[in-house]
Amino acid sequence: MAGSVSEDKQKKTAGSSGADTNVDPLTPVLRISQLDALELDSALEQLVWTQFSQCFQNCRPGLLTPLEPELRALLQLLIWRFTLYSNSATVGQSILSLRYHSRLSSSRRYRPLSRRQKFSLALLTAGPRWLQDRSHSLLLFLGLGTGGPISQTDSGFQQGIRRCLAFVSGIIQLASLFNFLVFLRKGTHPVLAERIVGVQAVFSKPNVVRDVSYQYMNRELLWHGFAEFLIYLLPLINTRKLKTTIHSVLFGREGKGGEEAGDGHRVWRECGLCGEWPTMPHTVGCQHVFCYYCIKSHSIADAYLTCPKCGAEAGQPEPVKMEVEMEGR
Repeated sequence: MAGSVSEDKQKKTAGSSGADTNVDPLTPVLRISQLDALELDSALEQLVWTQFSQCFQNCRPGLLTPLEPELRALLQLLIWRFTLYSNSATVGQSILSLRYHSRLSSSRRYRPLSRRQKFSLALLTAGPRWLQDRSHSLLLFLGLGTGGPISQTDSGFQQGIRRCLAFVSGIIQLASLFNFLVFLRKGTHPVLAERIVGVQAVFSKPNVVRDVSYQYMNRELLWHGFAEFLIYLLPLINTRKLKTTIHSVLFGREGKGGEEAGDGHRVWRECGLCGEWPTMPHTVGCQHVFCYYCIKSHSIADAYLTCPKCGAEAGQPEPVKMEVEMEGR
């Protein structure tokens, strides 16, 4: 029984090592793939935090605010435990068929990360973020608040500590910038923590062939052709005139009858375009009235503008002239 168990373990380890031998660390990984993996990891962390926050949406507002940095770090460590610690790959890398390779060994074959490297990556990833979120509280607790410039009342020790912290922060930012420029040049280590720990992103399945079915390709080609046809055709169609024609055919008779039966000044009470009370009322040759800015902007956009109510060809906008009769009591 023990011999069969040991044989099964040897088969499993042989199978896993055989899968790892297919990984070629010398095959370069695209820069955009490494950056996409980082973006996917960030999106996953934000999604987990959003779902976690919704669990407390019915509680008192601001309940999680005092402990938000610690909770974010805890969730990030949980994600690290079930992704990077388990198979030497983050979620974004798994989606893009990538994984981490240890560069500390001189072997050209794939080498998984050691526990020390995994813990170092977790510390260098979650630690600086937590320190950044908690820096203000920690400095206030130590009496080194950064609310303003260094004052004369501060002791020499406090001034030295504040200058040292500012210098270290600037060095870290400069090192991150320099590391990113080197990454753009050589294509490895997009994050400074990867270079410090000695890990590199490689393909987990470099020989995988992407099989695109004929039906999928045919559907995509058909859709792209139809989209290009619409992009070419739609600018040639006067949609306003088409809409006006359809509106006049469907509701023209009913609208005229309603206007004749109703108040004669009803058409003067609303703009034919925005439907509000006309501001600086103007007309274009028909009985309908429009706001000056509405009809002017539409006439500039469409040289062959027609009235949206009756379909008549629009002329030059002219101000409405009304005769008012004053009757004495």
